[in-house]
Amino acid sequence: MASLHGTVTAVELIARRMRRIRITATELRGQSWKPGQQVRVHAAAAAEPGHRGPRRTYSVWSYQDDTIELCVFDHGEAGPGSAWSRRIGVGQPVTFGRPEGKFVLRQGPYHLFAGEETASVAFGAMLRALPADVPAYGVVEVDTPEDRVPLPDSITWRFREGAPAASSRTLVDAVAKLTLPDEPGIAYLAGEARTIQMVRRHLVGDRNWPRGNVITKPFWSPGKTGMD
Repeated sequence: MASLHGTVTAVELIARRMRRIRITATELRGQSWKPGQQVRVHAAAAAEPGHRGPRRTYSVWSYQDDTIELCVFDHGEAGPGSAWSRRIGVGQPVTFGRPEGKFVLRQGPYHLFAGEETASVAFGAMLRALPADVPAYGVVEVDTPEDRVPLPDSITWRFREGAPAASSRTLVDAVAKLTLPDEPGIAYLAGEARTIQMVRRHLVGDRNWPRGNVITKPFWSPGKTGMD
């Protein structure tokens, strides 16, 4: 698949460790996009002509005409993705792929969202795309209140306060405490792989939701590479 080429037009810190990067590219015009999808960015370590660097996947925060916004969570590590997001600035070139992925909105009587920082970007795009008359519920777990990104009031926030995001029992407990309609809706679970499987087991095993109503997207897991 051919790559797209754009230029950074804005960089903004919208949470303690989340940078919103706006990219303008004429090649974006006419591309299809569904809220919840992602793009693969060449996270070059150096701004050199022809130097693309390893690819990293980021959910799309917003997309309009020839402009796309990505929100990149800084894990505080020395990996190429975090290094790229820290050094990127206005006017610098970016090479990236077309929007892709099946983690998108489905038809349902209501929608449930659960995940942590890495899921909040996709959730933001999906929540903004919901019709006003369709109910939404959700829990997003972050480390501190300063890690919250702008999401609708239908989202409940939980704070880990230094506890690990992997295998987060507190997120599962928060979802279990939600008052939901008796009939199953459509659930979107994203973030750390083991945590979202725990939430999935709760919905299917404890709330008797059909497996097909629970959509999962594992973005990461400790010690593993190559996950979106």
